[in-house]
Amino acid sequence: GLVVPDLPLEEADILIQSAKTLGIEVTLLVTLNSSPERIQAIARQSQGFVYLVSVIGVTGMRSLFDRRVKDVLAEIRSVTDKPIGVGFGISTDVQARQVSEWGADAVIVGSAFVQRLAETTPYHGLRAIQDFCSDLKASITPVGIKN
Repeated sequence: GLVVPDLPLEEADILIQSAKTLGIEVTLLVTLNSSPERIQAIARQSQGFVYLVSVIGVTGMRSLFDRRVKDVLAEIRSVTDKPIGVGFGISTDVQARQVSEWGADAVIVGSAFVQRLAETTPYHGLRAIQDFCSDLKASITPVGIKN
């Protein structure tokens, strides 16, 4: 599938149709500033899942999430049965747990991986990512579920 961060809904049709002929899904993004009407339209058009951008501004690591993330998650959930992934700014297992508890079906991490790779040798960077992924998984796996 494709995630195209700067693709406006109004310009998505041609990409969605072209991708569909190739068997590729296009996932669209909802922001914290999206109106209820726009959320509904994006959820209807998005394929695979709906991507909620958890911050306003550029991607990267944050320490706290805006409480609107919880509200927008609920708004998306009220208009679609598609899974909801939350990303942009997730860099700790605590944040992953927070958005998971708020109702996210997926937690999307990017910059935190890049940082771990950049801080050390490739081997140690990959080990750090492996450990980080284990921490993330443990933080969002419900108690009683075996890994």
